[in-house]
Amino acid sequence: MSLMTVGSVAFDAIETPFGKTDKIIGGAGTFIALSSSNFVKEQKIISVVGDDFPQEMLDVLAARGVDLTGLQIKQGEKTFFWSGRYHNDMNSRDTLVTELNVLEHFDPIIPESCQNVEFLMLGNLTPTVQRTVIERLKVRPKLIAMDTMNFWMDIMMDELKKTLKLIDVLIINDEEARQLSGEYSLKKASKVIREMGPKYLIIKKGEHGALLFHGEQTFFAPALPLEEVFDPTGAGDTFAGGFIGYLAATGEVSFDNMKRAIIAGSALASFSVEKFGTERLLEISQKDIEQRIEEFISLTNFEMVQIV
Repeated sequence: MSLMTVGSVAFDAIETPFGKTDKIIGGAGTFIALSSSNFVKEQKIISVVGDDFPQEMLDVLAARGVDLTGLQIKQGEKTFFWSGRYHNDMNSRDTLVTELNVLEHFDPIIPESCQNVEFLMLGNLTPTVQRTVIERLKVRPKLIAMDTMNFWMDIMMDELKKTLKLIDVLIINDEEARQLSGEYSLKKASKVIREMGPKYLIIKKGEHGALLFHGEQTFFAPALPLEEVFDPTGAGDTFAGGFIGYLAATGEVSFDNMKRAIIAGSALASFSVEKFGTERLLEISQKDIEQRIEEFISLTNFEMVQIV
């Protein structure tokens, strides 16, 4: 089934306790597309870059089946750039530099070749841009998933709530869920958020796994214990890409299939953090992914012995 990703294609500069990088490839759209390409061989991306973005990376995306027709290249302008420094716990970070550049006035254009997609993944952008994409599609996709962050809750809550009414799946972390809902209990938070529009809610808990809520059903997926985490920057977007990529590849929208999709997304995210930027995602094979998924399954696969 067809998949379209909307998100930034960007540059990052990252500093962690394990080292630092110069300007490297990043962006939500990049991580989502690379991750989902392990399941979906033909997909589309809506984004914008400046003429400073390397053609080599565009060739990599194209080689992985990503249709770049919807990627605008602004001549004489610069690509979005973000720089950050992670603390020793790797769960918190300081933003050092944010240069919006081409993203500041991004107007998403949906070419005819990008219409009629069946699955849509809205990466972290302004709620207004996310909603504009939905409104410019001639046919509503079978499933619309969306990522957002606390920054938009701080400055654009009304716009965010308008967009939430139009989607099916919301993917956020536990801190964002609490801020959006005003509830500390994640179970209570899930009910409040789903009343805003999304039928399904995924709450990421970092190294503690992820929760899926739908109706009265709840599923918990563990996180794989890793010896070292080099760079968590793209982990959430990689998770989203694996999740939506698996759903699009199977074509099934159900609670049970979303459980499987969360494991697929978690497996991809566990690779992403092992090296800086997109480097690890560009190395892994299908066999690597299958083995990693089996590791996840083994974490919670057990049988109880009846005690008489």
